[in-house]
Amino acid sequence: MDDTDQALAVEPAYDPAAEARWVPEPDKRPGRTAFQRDRARVLHSAALRRLAGTTQVVAPMLSDFPRTRLTHSLECAQVGRELGAALGCDPDLVETACLAHDLGHPPFGHTGEAALDQAAEGCGGFEGNAQSLRILTLLEPKRFAPAEEAPARLAPWPGRSVGLNLTRAALDAATKYPWVRGEHPTEPGSRKYGVYAEDLAVFRWVRAAAPPGRRCFEATVMDWSDDVAYSVHDVEDGLHAGHVDPAALGDRDERAELFRVAARHAPGAEPEELGEALDRLQAQEWWPHTYDGSARDRSRLKDATSQLIGRFCLAAERATRERYGPGRLTRYRAELVVPYATRLECAVLKAVAVRYVMQRAEQAELRSRQRVVIAELAEVLVRDAPHGLDPLFRALFEEAADDRARLRAVVDQIASLTDASALALHRTLVRER
Repeated sequence: MDDTDQALAVEPAYDPAAEARWVPEPDKRPGRTAFQRDRARVLHSAALRRLAGTTQVVAPMLSDFPRTRLTHSLECAQVGRELGAALGCDPDLVETACLAHDLGHPPFGHTGEAALDQAAEGCGGFEGNAQSLRILTLLEPKRFAPAEEAPARLAPWPGRSVGLNLTRAALDAATKYPWVRGEHPTEPGSRKYGVYAEDLAVFRWVRAAAPPGRRCFEATVMDWSDDVAYSVHDVEDGLHAGHVDPAALGDRDERAELFRVAARHAPGAEPEELGEALDRLQAQEWWPHTYDGSARDRSRLKDATSQLIGRFCLAAERATRERYGPGRLTRYRAELVVPYATRLECAVLKAVAVRYVMQRAEQAELRSRQRVVIAELAEVLVRDAPHGLDPLFRALFEEAADDRARLRAVVDQIASLTDASALALHRTLVRER
């Protein structure tokens, strides 16, 4: 047993506060850990299944082999489970966070998110990460606290659903942005946040004793796993679909445009630094300099994706161990360290997907139509609700105390749709009128 193994063997497990559930409940089967139960609950949830019909990069109905939000979440979970375990996290806990991190994304990906944020202005806006917490703690009905058993912290909704009733550590690990809108600790203008005002009661319980604005270690592992999974696999998809020409990455003008896009993902990075990052990747023996769809090129591409994931994860693992040593790294004992050079390499890959897949002319036209669908759905549902609402959201609407809460119920309904069901509901409620 080496020093790392010895250190991990003697470090204490997660404490009772980390394993606590918002509403206590007995174990159904002895020997099963709290985090194994969390993982199973997310894995079997309707919210996770819905992601099979939700856009990742290319809309599910527009490709024979689409990567959806579901496949992305599974890939993120695989990356996060192994990276977290290597650093001493409970692997089931990190996998749960990775599976749950995109549950709140609405139909049509980030296009739908922006359109829904505008439609939700009257109830404080919409953010996919805040919606994820809302799904986990309210909208996915797994546990329901009877009024006579509901603790005071559930007020003013005694007897309400408590969602999947995950552990505190799992909810914390799935919270990428642990603050309300407008309170980003380092970027005041950021529109990223992780909780709506309506859900502050459970958020405060989750964050009890947590340093304000600081993510737990497992959340930082989840966040980097998310970046790794989508940057690598989105480029893989672009090559498969014929949208990315590896030879174009050698053209001076193309590189300049690529680095302009990459700067959004690496604020402050100079074009020269981004060029060096791309050069490092292209210099690797496994880098796909050509791709024609043949069996040999497909095999090489799969190897390249594996190599990239390993490169990005090992760099973070080594840098984190260098700073914090060999012990078990959990909760608030550490923060994941990702070397600057590695972040630049990841940013360049993200830019390749944006430049050659997302910025295509037909994609711009599609996004424009999708924004209209979301806006018109919101307009009709707000006007006619509770007509058009599913039973779950109809109940939230009818029990709402004010217009703000009623609008939130409508937003919840739209956010729960897949790409296909959003289009179908739009045809029913808007086009057929």
